[in-house]
Amino acid sequence: MIRIVRGAALVMAAALALTACGDDDGNGGGDPLGGGGGGGSQTLVVGSADFPESELIGEIYAQALEAKSIKVQRKFKIGAREVYYGQVAGGSIQVFPEYNGALLQRVDQGNTAATTQDVDAQLKQKLPPALEILTPSAAEDKDALVVTAETAAKHNLKTLEDLEPVADDLVVGGPPEFKTRQQGMVGLEKVYGLKFKQFKSLDVAGPITVSNLSKGQIQAANLFTTNPAIAKNRFVALEDPKNVFGAQNVVPLIYKSKVNETARAALNAVSAKLTTADLIAMNGQMDDQKLDPEDVAKEWLKKQGLI
Repeated sequence: MIRIVRGAALVMAAALALTACGDDDGNGGGDPLGGGGGGGSQTLVVGSADFPESELIGEIYAQALEAKSIKVQRKFKIGAREVYYGQVAGGSIQVFPEYNGALLQRVDQGNTAATTQDVDAQLKQKLPPALEILTPSAAEDKDALVVTAETAAKHNLKTLEDLEPVADDLVVGGPPEFKTRQQGMVGLEKVYGLKFKQFKSLDVAGPITVSNLSKGQIQAANLFTTNPAIAKNRFVALEDPKNVFGAQNVVPLIYKSKVNETARAALNAVSAKLTTADLIAMNGQMDDQKLDPEDVAKEWLKKQGLI
């Protein structure tokens, strides 16, 4: 009887010792994603906006992290920056594929920084203390105002400045947020003096916008420069000499207290490899070949030696 009680006491002591080693979430050794070391058992939430390229880059980030034994939860197709930014700032999402120039406009509307170097420097000053951008990639996907080849020829359009005499006869299409953004209708009017006939709310640089432009239901559209539909439909992306749209390099935005050095290194390794040509090619695979983002991401990561 005494031996049984003593054995039970030893079992209880061992259980208490194991409990003392864990954190509040039941993970041993504290928060494994709050500092150095390996991936640990805590999960990183990776998000994306609600357009294919953002989901693709989010998937690239997720698989690169998983290759380093970091558990990942995907929270994709959330919505526009006006929706998802607060979730990142609040810490419910810890990794997000961003575009540096657009992000700067979100945290400091009207900021005039245009080059990658200047934009990144401003972001490091303007972001809340809880957030951080990692190394930006060479890959750049800028907003653009796009017209058909026929419209460009008819009005001799090469740059946004050329629109000024004809803007009041043109309908512009794009996502709802483009109407209220500095890197959108607000900036086009303020910087170039463009006052269009109408703005038509459509999808985020997707097939509905492309279809409306092709059919003449709108005369100009907000598309992204890596969209394969531009070349496929012989659209003309108007030059932006006054940098309303500015630098738009792909960069990981992180909730820094939850992203350790292993995760940072994995994300920076992606940035070191990702190019604009890669984005155009991968967007084409999803658009023309109807491949899933996870398959396209996996193929690219393997090609780059990252998984």
